[in-house]
Amino acid sequence: MKPVKRIVVKVGTSTLTYETGKTNIRRMMKLCSVLADLHNAGLDVVLVTSGAIGVGVGKLGLNEKPQDIPGRQAAACVGQTELMFMYDKFFSEYGQKIGQLLVTKSDFEQPERRENLSNAFQKLFEYGAIPVVNENDSVATEEIVYGDNDSLSAIVAVLTGADLLVILTDIDGLFDANPHEDPDARLIPVVETITPEIEALCGGAGTSRGTGGMLTKVHAAKTATAAGIPVVVMNGSAPQDLYRVIDGHQTGTLFLGK
Repeated sequence: MKPVKRIVVKVGTSTLTYETGKTNIRRMMKLCSVLADLHNAGLDVVLVTSGAIGVGVGKLGLNEKPQDIPGRQAAACVGQTELMFMYDKFFSEYGQKIGQLLVTKSDFEQPERRENLSNAFQKLFEYGAIPVVNENDSVATEEIVYGDNDSLSAIVAVLTGADLLVILTDIDGLFDANPHEDPDARLIPVVETITPEIEALCGGAGTSRGTGGMLTKVHAAKTATAAGIPVVVMNGSAPQDLYRVIDGHQTGTLFLGK
């Protein structure tokens, strides 16, 4: 990869929470420390975060994620405030400023709003702040119904002219078979071209706490790589492995930019 000056990191609900649905505070704090350190090293950093619904479910004491869209919207409203409180607290401990951007699909589709959003990102970079991006789940139901923030992270990477997109998930990358079912499944370290055969390896949806799966990550990689942005899909359980990625070491699955 070429030297990285601007990086977009996407973290999913399954990475941010335990099986209980409660926030994985240790992992979240470690992620913030690594991103803050990369920012100190001179990189522009964007964090695209899921987790509002999952955190809201835990905050409300619900036994499971609501099945109806209004219920998920309400959980997102509660969870988003808690999520940003924690991000602000952890990043502040490492001397970093953050700015929240809650976006919808139409913000990228309408030229004037897209330009306004791009200007907001650029000014945050100039001010030395880390943009923290999430879909506005309280008003935009597309993500709640159809997928996770993987596609959003790719769109943000393209909009901001990022050099690299890293998607943190709960497995090590893309395998040639389902690693949960096949003990002989092998990690695919590099994908040069996303073919129908590659997409066929992705399986179905993600965990009960998240809404994505490997397929949404590969689709996001297709969007980013088409704009020349390489993508790494890697396990988010050890956020410090981001240093390995920046240093050019093989970690997870690398989708090459064109």
